[in-house]
Amino acid sequence: MAQLDVIVVGAGPNGLTAAAVMARAGLSVRVYEAADSVGGGARTRELTEPGFRHDPCSAVHPLAIGSPVLQRLDLERHGLQWLQPEIAMAHPFPDGTAGVLARSVQETAASLGPDARAYERLMGPFEGRWGDLAGDLLRPPWAAWPEHPLQLARFGLRAAVPAALLDRVFHAEKAPALLAGMTAHSMAPLTAPTGTAIALVFAMAAHSSGWPVPRGGSQAIVDALAADLVEHGGEIVLDHPVPRLGELPAARAYLLDVSPTALARIAGSRLPDRFRYRLARYRYGPGVYKIDYALDEPVPWTARECRRAGTVHLAPGFAEITSALSAVQAGRTPDPPFLITAQPSVVDPTRAPAGAHTFWVYAHVPNGYSGDLTEAVERQVERFAPGFRDIVRARHVSRPADLEADNANYVGGDIACGSAAGLGLVARPGLRWTPYATPDPAVYLCSAATPPGPGVHGMCGYHAARIALARRFGVRLPIDPARDHALA
Repeated sequence: MAQLDVIVVGAGPNGLTAAAVMARAGLSVRVYEAADSVGGGARTRELTEPGFRHDPCSAVHPLAIGSPVLQRLDLERHGLQWLQPEIAMAHPFPDGTAGVLARSVQETAASLGPDARAYERLMGPFEGRWGDLAGDLLRPPWAAWPEHPLQLARFGLRAAVPAALLDRVFHAEKAPALLAGMTAHSMAPLTAPTGTAIALVFAMAAHSSGWPVPRGGSQAIVDALAADLVEHGGEIVLDHPVPRLGELPAARAYLLDVSPTALARIAGSRLPDRFRYRLARYRYGPGVYKIDYALDEPVPWTARECRRAGTVHLAPGFAEITSALSAVQAGRTPDPPFLITAQPSVVDPTRAPAGAHTFWVYAHVPNGYSGDLTEAVERQVERFAPGFRDIVRARHVSRPADLEADNANYVGGDIACGSAAGLGLVARPGLRWTPYATPDPAVYLCSAATPPGPGVHGMCGYHAARIALARRFGVRLPIDPARDHALA
């Protein structure tokens, strides 16, 4: 007989969300985590010097604050506090100006020069509608009839324009570059069918809930999830790698917050050979080359808007972003690289000693890249912040192999847990009606390798838990957690 109702393997945001949802359903739940702390891609550590608190992976969380399931779990009860930079994201240009992604559509449009009206027409219909559309957007598109079909259809018409053609939709350089940079967050190439949709989701989230950082670091999100799980009777076992399901206690359901190749290895003979073969051939995307900095003072951005932004994208324009991302997709080292940077200490004084700052930057690189990109990264930062090197107190470099060693889900440094090329964001880990289920009725996948994909939103975990609850325990939850009264 099963000793437990549910075992979850992996204590990342999705695994902990799945565990919390099932514990709130009254089930006995235990989570096993290989590391010495919960978190996955949402940990916080002192990577450079004492007193400098860095986020080794995710740092800024537009999808977390707007996540229907994380909102429903009310993590603020467990100490989570969101801090909003004055500007969500800034994209500087060589002339010293910047386009900005602000809380309002109008303020964002005003920074885009000749394309102001075009941006207002693009995003205006969705301002204030994130709460309506989030449940429809953050799930498999074929799972159920949408709650807001007309709004979703309007979104789809705008998203149908490939991101690679954005420079033809607008008249000037700022709007295409701003949107292309947002597309790149998902590791998707600009030619991906989902590219423009990704940019619109990030913009809509900014205009609704901002791009905030958690006070104290991303660890605050997963610590709050862990506290909610324990509050509802769940257990967490740390420092416990799981090489095979057979080495765990018996349970009625197993949910794995792991990569597809790890699922094939851990589940082993419980899965048919053909299914394991498909998992073993799962396609991973580009890796990232990441540097965390301890700074003596704020980044000396030329564009004043960047000094108030939590996130800054670095490339002179749309053409250079396209070139950098295309090079990576072709397996080449980008030169110059497109950079995504975060500076949480502009709004969170707990991240560094008084007067000092933390800064975080990464570039897309080919999967498994083992070279040294530090000089190219810092040269790109210096283009927009002359004198940057002079204020660097310490740096911590993470190559793709380092990221994978720290989090086994990041195969080859792929922080998106799977390629976003083609239909990679919606048909993951394969084209299946219920992507969370496996041929074994007791085994489920709940990682970012399932829809809606990467990001600290917990929705992959919610949907996997919802399917497992229905199939194994006869408990039916709504597809949109905003309407899930069991989580209230």
